[in-house]
Amino acid sequence: MNQKRKRQFFDSFQFIFRWSLFLICIAIVVGSVSAFFLISLDSVTKLRESHTYVLYFLPLVGFFIGWVYHQFGSKASKGNNLLLEEIHSPSSVIPIRMAPLVLFGTLLTHFFGGSAGREGTAVQMGGSIAHQIVRFYRLSLKEQQTLIILGMSAGFSAVFGTPIAAAIFSIEVIQIGAYRWKLFLPSLLIAWISHEVCLYWKVSHSVFPNVTFEFESILILVLFLLAIASGFVAKLFTWLLHSISKYSQTWIVYPPFRPFVGGIILVVFFLSGVHLDYFGLGVKTIQNAFTGFLPYESFFWKLILTVITIGFGFKGGEVTPLFFIGASLGNLFAILDPVHLTLFVSVGFISVFSGATNTPLACAVMGMELFGFQSGVVFFIATQIAYIMSGHVSIYSSQIITKKKWFGSSKDIGKKISDL
Repeated sequence: MNQKRKRQFFDSFQFIFRWSLFLICIAIVVGSVSAFFLISLDSVTKLRESHTYVLYFLPLVGFFIGWVYHQFGSKASKGNNLLLEEIHSPSSVIPIRMAPLVLFGTLLTHFFGGSAGREGTAVQMGGSIAHQIVRFYRLSLKEQQTLIILGMSAGFSAVFGTPIAAAIFSIEVIQIGAYRWKLFLPSLLIAWISHEVCLYWKVSHSVFPNVTFEFESILILVLFLLAIASGFVAKLFTWLLHSISKYSQTWIVYPPFRPFVGGIILVVFFLSGVHLDYFGLGVKTIQNAFTGFLPYESFFWKLILTVITIGFGFKGGEVTPLFFIGASLGNLFAILDPVHLTLFVSVGFISVFSGATNTPLACAVMGMELFGFQSGVVFFIATQIAYIMSGHVSIYSSQIITKKKWFGSSKDIGKKISDL
C-alpha cells in the first residue's frame, strides 16, 4: 500500500511538473512572438500612414498572399476554424507553418491598408505553437485539446492585455452556451504569464478611460436599445462576411485571385472618397470615439471594408474591427445623451464583439479590464442582450451550438454554425 501511494505521489508530481513546464514554455514563446507581432504591426501602420500611396498595391499584395497560402498553406488557410476543429475532433498536429504564414500575411495586409484585426493572428500563432508539443510528447486527445486552448489564451492575452478575458474567451468560444471551467485556472495562469512576457518586451497596450455608470431611466433605455442594435449589427457583419467568402470561392476558382479582386474593390472605395481612417487597424479612431463625436457613417464603412478584406482572403482578425464598429455605433447612440459618451462607446465596443463571437462573459470581463469595474453590471447585461439578439451566427463557422439562444431553434443544437 505504501508503495502504491509513493507511485501515485510520483505520478502526480510528474504530471504537475510536466504541465507547469508546458505552461511556462508556451507562455514565453507565444508572448515573445506576439510582442514581435505587435511591434511590427505598429511599425507597418506608421509606414502606411506616411506613405498612403501603398494602398494602390493592395490587389498585387492580395494575389501574393493568396498564392503563398495556396502553395504552402494547406489546412492553415482555415485559420481560427482549424483550431476549433482540432479541439472538437483532434486528428493531426496543427502545422507550425500556420504561425509564420498568418504573421507575415497580416503584416502585409495592414501595411498596404487592408481593414483587418490582430486577434486572429495571435490566437492562430498561439494555438499552432502550443500544439507542437505533441511532436515531442505522447499526449491523450484531451491533453491535445488542452494545449490548443492554452495557446489561444496566451495569444489573446498578449495582444489585448486582458488575461482574465483571454482565459474565459478560450474556454467559451469553442461551443455556444458551454464552458470548460476545468481549464480556467491553467488558462488564466498562461494568459497572465504571456501578458507579462509581452510587457517585458516593452509592448504598450491601448489605454482607455475609466467608465462610470449612473442609474437613470432614460440612460437605461438607450443602453438597452444600443445592446439590441449591437446584436443586429454583429449578425449583419457575420452574414456579409460569410456570404462574401462563400460567393468569392464559388465564382473565383483560383484562390490567389480572390484577395486580388478584394484588393481592387478596396482601392475603388478609396478612390471614391472613403476616408483612410477606415483602412488598417483603426485603433486611433477607436480612442477618438471616447473623446468626441465621429461621422455618423463610421461603423458602416468599417463594417463594409472589413468584410471585403477578410471575406476575400486577406489575413488578420475580425475582433479589432468589431471593436471599431461597436465603439462607433455607441458613439452614434451617444447623440441621444452626450454626457455619457464614454459609457455608450464602451458598451458598443464589447457588445458587437459579443454578438459576433458568442462570448458574452469574456466580453463583459474584457470591458471591466479595459474600462474599470464600476460599470460591470451594465457590461454583463449588454453583452448578454447582444449575444441573444445576434442569433445562431458567428464569425467562427466551426463553433458548435450546445445551448440554443432565445428566439433560436432547438433543431440547431449539436450543429456547427457552418451547417446551418
